[in-house]
Amino acid sequence: MNILIVGPSWVGDMVMAQTLFQCLKQRHPECAIDVLAPEWSRPILERMPEVRQALSFALGHGALELATRRKIGKSLKGQYDQAILLPNSLKSALVPFFAGIPKRTGWRGEFRYGLLNDVRKLDKERYPLMIERFMALAYAPGADLPRPYPRPALQIDPGSRAAALDKFGLALDRPVLALCPGAEFGESKRWPSEHYAAVAEQKIREGWQVWLFGSKNDHGVGEDIRSRLIPGLREESVNLSGETSLAQAIDLLSCADAVVSNDSGLMHVAAALNRPLVAVYGSTSPGFTPPLADKVEIVRLGLDCSPCFDRTCRFGHYNCLRELMPQPVVEALQRLQGSVVEVN
Repeated sequence: MNILIVGPSWVGDMVMAQTLFQCLKQRHPECAIDVLAPEWSRPILERMPEVRQALSFALGHGALELATRRKIGKSLKGQYDQAILLPNSLKSALVPFFAGIPKRTGWRGEFRYGLLNDVRKLDKERYPLMIERFMALAYAPGADLPRPYPRPALQIDPGSRAAALDKFGLALDRPVLALCPGAEFGESKRWPSEHYAAVAEQKIREGWQVWLFGSKNDHGVGEDIRSRLIPGLREESVNLSGETSLAQAIDLLSCADAVVSNDSGLMHVAAALNRPLVAVYGSTSPGFTPPLADKVEIVRLGLDCSPCFDRTCRFGHYNCLRELMPQPVVEALQRLQGSVVEVN
């Protein structure tokens, strides 16, 4: 049985999609799973043993490109028994339709009747978690999901990891605190730089080193955090934001002894690497896309105005993050490390 998955467009969602792949393998151990997704997602998919291959095609973000999608679909004709669509968009249904895949499964969405022939109606109360909404597509409509739920688990090649350490001149002679201060979604997910810097200073004084991760857009935030460290401490940190490929970032994150992250794609990567993780939430909620790992501490204020899920604060104050001080995060790190702390 060959299955084509049309994958999501965000890093965190792609990581969480592994729960669907695991369910499919549990139901059909001999099935082959290919994932149609943007090229950037290849390093994630290559670290999922359930995935046979990642398929990427040059398509503009958000563009319909009907002729191109028809051409891609025709090139896949006769290769798959089922397609499962994770996005709810109309355009995501076009390639499986043009490929003539016999069974095309997805949630009811953007005018997709006719393009899908296994259309599901989503009960958000029954499936409050994103992973539940992914996993449910592996089963018949209305079926109970098996528990315990699978968790994303990315596999790291030791040789690839060693090459990344060598490329950036990194050593593992001291514990590594990884900071992920970025958030592609918007400012409403960004814990302030001064708070990250305070946590970095605390851990460096305890003998740790600090690695900062993120995209090119996060490089300035990383430099801002480092600039707040005094000379002598600053040298114990390195800003890798925008310097690494996603593949290298995944491999280097696997070296971390602890991670502090906003609600972001890298948060889900760290969880899928089973790193001890402190997840800082502001405008969003762990009730929909929580990090899935053994050792996780979620820190949030839970103000009346949150979660709002807005990209920018409608009140302009961002208090859900600004008023979340470093000390609760430091204490959460200590709990993850097994240290006894006094919590006021």
